[in-house]
Parts: sequence; structure tokens; C-alpha cells
Amino acid sequence: MDITASTAALAAAAADVVRLVPTRLTDPLLSGMLLRAGPEGVVLAAGDRERTARVTCDAVAHTDGAVLVPGKPLAETLRALTVDTVRLVVEGSRLAIRADGARFALPLLDVALHPGVPEPPPARGTVPGHLFATALSTVAATASRDDTLPVFAGVRLRAEDGGLVLRATDRYRMAIARVPGEVADLDVLVPAQLLAEVGKQVGAGEVVLGMDANRFALSWGSTAVTTAVLDGVFLSESSLVLDTADTFVDLDADALTGAARRVALYTDARGVLQIDVGDHEVRLRGADPQAGEAEEAVKATVDGGRTSPAVQSRYLVDALRPFAGKRVRLAIQPGMRATAITSLDPEEMAVKYLMMPMLPPKQ
Repeated sequence: MDITASTAALAAAAADVVRLVPTRLTDPLLSGMLLRAGPEGVVLAAGDRERTARVTCDAVAHTDGAVLVPGKPLAETLRALTVDTVRLVVEGSRLAIRADGARFALPLLDVALHPGVPEPPPARGTVPGHLFATALSTVAATASRDDTLPVFAGVRLRAEDGGLVLRATDRYRMAIARVPGEVADLDVLVPAQLLAEVGKQVGAGEVVLGMDANRFALSWGSTAVTTAVLDGVFLSESSLVLDTADTFVDLDADALTGAARRVALYTDARGVLQIDVGDHEVRLRGADPQAGEAEEAVKATVDGGRTSPAVQSRYLVDALRPFAGKRVRLAIQPGMRATAITSLDPEEMAVKYLMMPMLPPKQ
């Protein structure tokens, strides 16, 4: 194999692959990156038997061929180069990375022993990339980071009414986003960690979603990624009581976020703050024997009762993040039942955030 390519483009492609398929140091082959050069450029790919990724990059192929080299060192070397173009050429048992006045050489791994990167499963529909990326950044962050409970470490993607609905929960909060699109016959639980990275890479074009019995795939631009799906019965919002709200609070999301961040500095070890609902405002209160106490009022329109929940400040700030610059409605239920947060403004992508209350802080 012998190619010449833009250093920046090749470095970006290699970095994307490494982030989508994290390095497994215990198995050098699964830490490797496949490079396949041909008339259409070079394809960079990686796979670890559960997840695969491939990115196509423009390049001039002087000699077609395929090699397997350590992925992370390749990506880091390309990122460190400052020249405009770089040449990758096989020299004996090494892949040489040549730039003006410099040469770096990586060992060739045995391509025949690598599990390979199969083609993605059949497509089930498309969604707009920019809306999908926003939905992923909101929903995937709500999933649990505890891999011992896979059902809570995933995001459920389901075709509903021709569009796509994303759901995730860590049992204490849940985020639901509805993305318009043309999707059918799709219902799958996907690792949230992967989707969070996908959300950072997806651009403004269309995203193609695919699925078969055991795999889920996403394709956008020159990138395609597949993953094994998670097993388990996902907790949906239909399992929660959501129709007993007796207090409705409309207010500015940014004002509430700012107040929550400031009052959170004075909360207890659990980070719990009290939301006291008044006639024309909500007042956030925090107290801690060591830190002191704080309270701040935010103007609001209040309807119904005056149910005043206690919530974890971090969860409240996270819940308000997708509503930045908007007015929101808090539908508060009495007792230890979820509070629902939605936007009052018309949205192309609808988001609902459910947050369980906490025991109030000790006075």
C-alpha cells in the first residue's frame, strides 16, 4: 500500500475511528486500525467484535492494498504533524508515515487474524443530522454510567409515527426526544456511550439508521458505525405516573439554570436544593452546615397548587440544558413523583425531561 493524503483530513478520520471504537490494550489486533487503499481513496476502519467503525478519506493511491497497524499511535502521529500532506507506504514489515524531513514507522499486524469490519445492516430510515445530534447530547447523557446494568446504560431508539423517539433513564431521571424523519420498523437499545460520541461527530446532513437481529448501524457523510444491541426490558415513561400534576410553573430556563448553579454551592453533600413555589415566583433554597445557606427567587407564572419539590441540583441543571434560551413549563406532581420539564416554545425536535424528587434537605 502506498498513498498520499491531506494530513488534516487523514488525522481527522483516524481520530474519529479511535473515538468510536476505543482501544483495547489487552488485544493488539483489536487495537489495530485497518487501512484499505483503492481508486476511491482510503478507508480507515476498526472493530472489536461488538462495535465497528469506518471512515472514508480522500487520498491518491499509488499502490492499492490493505494493512493493519496500531490505531492509537497512528492517530496521534497524524495529529502531531504540521505539514499539509503525508505519505503512508509499506516498507517491509512497517508502515512508514513520511512527511517533509521526517519518517515514522508502525509495525504491521496480521490482517488475516482481525475479525474484520462487515457491511452495516439494512437501512430502516433517515433523520436530520443536526436534530439527531442535539437529541443524542440530551438523551445519552441521562443514561447510567454503570455498565453492570446494561438496560440503564443504553438509549432506546424507536420508530413512532414515522419519526424517531429516543429515551434513556438512570432510574432517577429520564429524557425523551422526538426527532422528525422517515423511520419504520425500528426498536432497539443501543449503548449510550457510543451514541454520545456519535452526537459529537454527526454533521448537518442526513443520518441513516439500520438494524438487523443483533446489530444497529448509523451512517452519515463518510462515516459508518455498527454496534451490538443491548438486551433487557427498558423502563418507559408509560410505566410512570404523569397525569397527577397539580402545580404548573412557567419560567425562563436560563434564569432558573443560573439560580440553580449559584444556590447549588450551598447545598448538602447530596447536592439537594428545595424549590419553593410561590404566587409569582419560585424560590430556590440550599443549606449546608459547613457551606452556609442560600436562596434566590426566579419570576414565574404559577397555576394550580403550590407543590414544592426538592431536587438534586445537578439533575436540574442537566434537565434545563436542552432548553437554553427558551421558556419552560414544570409540571410538578405531589409526593415522590416525577416532575416533567417541557418547552413552551414550538420545537422542531420535542424534548421532555422527567426528574424524580429527593427527600428535602435537613434544616
